[in-house]
Amino acid sequence: MQKAIHGITVAHFFETHREKLKLELLTGADGVHRLIREGSINRPALALTGFFKYFANKRIQVMGAAEMTYFRTLAPAEQTRILAEMADRQVPCLVLTRNYHPTPAMLAVATERRLPIFRTAMITMHWVNLATLCIDNEFAPTATVHATTMDIRGMGVMLRGEAGAGKSECALALIERGHSLVADDLTVVKRVDERDLLASSRELNRGYMECRGIGIINIADMFGVQAVRIDKRLDLVITLRAWTPEVVEERTGLEENFYEILDLKLPHFELYVRPGRDMARLVEVASMVAALRRMGHDPAQTFNERLIAHMAAMAAPEPERVIKPVVTASGFSRPPMPPPAPGGA
Repeated sequence: MQKAIHGITVAHFFETHREKLKLELLTGADGVHRLIREGSINRPALALTGFFKYFANKRIQVMGAAEMTYFRTLAPAEQTRILAEMADRQVPCLVLTRNYHPTPAMLAVATERRLPIFRTAMITMHWVNLATLCIDNEFAPTATVHATTMDIRGMGVMLRGEAGAGKSECALALIERGHSLVADDLTVVKRVDERDLLASSRELNRGYMECRGIGIINIADMFGVQAVRIDKRLDLVITLRAWTPEVVEERTGLEENFYEILDLKLPHFELYVRPGRDMARLVEVASMVAALRRMGHDPAQTFNERLIAHMAAMAAPEPERVIKPVVTASGFSRPPMPPPAPGGA
């Protein structure tokens, strides 16, 4: 199930990232309900000159040294006109970097139009870079997947399967072997930087696991805090399926399969559950195979190349023997005599 983010409130952004971004609310507390509708940051350089044709009004507006220096050269009436037009275009908020103090015109417009104004001690470039990461994470496409996710030797592995397939039991065996739980039964996946998938658990059930026949268990209490991870990049998807006699299982591994989440493809293995199989060990091996492939080492492909080379060598004809004449003491040549037959006189 994919969830689209159409906007977040200024209040949510402030409460979530205030410490990381060192934000301080100066005025406009009545306007924190305004929506941030684009996951980016805007420096309103052209808007301060009165040019609003391509004004990115859906983004957080940041004023640094250049903007504040220019803005203070304007007459108070012009400052009021510019700020009022920005506020009327429903900008979410205004952030002043380098601990700049707002001008009286700023404070007057912010109070009248309920425009939140924040201040930070960070320099503009650093604040914009950090804030972009924060807001990009807020606007990242999100999906909820019925699966258990583990951190296995640094690989983020998602375990899928029907209800009762043994996902939690397999995860519990992996935790006993020193691996970490990211999410049990329900995994929240975000697409970050348009190239990676970040898996996490809902805060409500983070660190808890359901074991059929036992109930809810607390992983951190039983195995230590190192057995739980808040989030992990996804690298591999493994689907657990019930085995039947008609199943044709992969034998060589030459054909690589993929599973798509949020328009990104991940390597995919299908493992069949049946009595006597150590599923946790198979999942460990599958994750190590996927790690090798990421590094450019494919064991199935390497073995296939060795097999082809061996078959080619076996099929090649043997080189013909060349018989050289023997020169005797009398100067006559004759072919070499064949060796005597075994047991001959």
